[in-house]
Amino acid sequence: MKQFLLSLPLNIIGCFKGRMLIWHAVAIILTFILVRSGFDWFYFCSTRNHGLLLCMWPAVIIGQFMPLAMPLYLLLIGYALPNVIATRTAWATGQAALIGWFIASVYKAFTGRYHLPHSLTMDTSHMFRFGFMRGGIFWGWPSSHTATAFAMAVTVFTLFPKESWLRIMAIAYALYIGTGVSMTIHWFSDFVAGAIIGTVIGITVGKSFSPSP
Repeated sequence: MKQFLLSLPLNIIGCFKGRMLIWHAVAIILTFILVRSGFDWFYFCSTRNHGLLLCMWPAVIIGQFMPLAMPLYLLLIGYALPNVIATRTAWATGQAALIGWFIASVYKAFTGRYHLPHSLTMDTSHMFRFGFMRGGIFWGWPSSHTATAFAMAVTVFTLFPKESWLRIMAIAYALYIGTGVSMTIHWFSDFVAGAIIGTVIGITVGKSFSPSP
C-alpha cells in the first residue's frame, strides 16, 4: 500500500518523461494517419458481422471489470496465504489500471471524439470536438479499455521475465480486450493509441514495482 501511494505520482509523471513522451506523439501521429487515410471507417465497415461482434462483445464487459477484480483477487490471495509476490502484483496491476484509466480519461476530456455510428450511412470517424469536456470521458480517443488492459498486461510482463506462459496470457488478454472494443465501441485508432499508451504505463509501473536484483 505504501509503495502504491508513494510511487503513484512519480509513475504518472514517468509516463511522460524522455522516450515515453515520444510514444505519446507516435500514438497521435498514427491516429492522424488512420483517420485521414480512411482506414478507421474501412475497418468499421469491414467488421459489421453479427457472429464476429457476438464473439467480441464480452471484451467490453471483461475489460470494464477486470481492472478492479484482478487486483482485488490477488490482494486477497496475497494477504490470506500470505504471498509477497501476489501482493506486489496486486498493487502493481491496480496502479497500472488506475493510471491507464486516468491518462485515457484526461485525453478524452480534451479530444471529444464521436463514438461509432449505428449505421453505415455516415462516416463520423474524422469527427472530434477539441476543447474541454465537449465529449465527456466515457467515449472517444484513446480507448480506456485498451489502455488499462495493456497497462496491466505489460506490468505483469515486466514483473515476471521468466514466466513465459504468464506473459503470453497477459498479452493475449490485452489483445482480446483491445480488438474486441475496436469492433464494438471504439474506432481502430482508439485501440492503437490505447495499446501504445497502455504499454508505456505498463513499462513504467512494472519497473517501479520490480524487486531489486
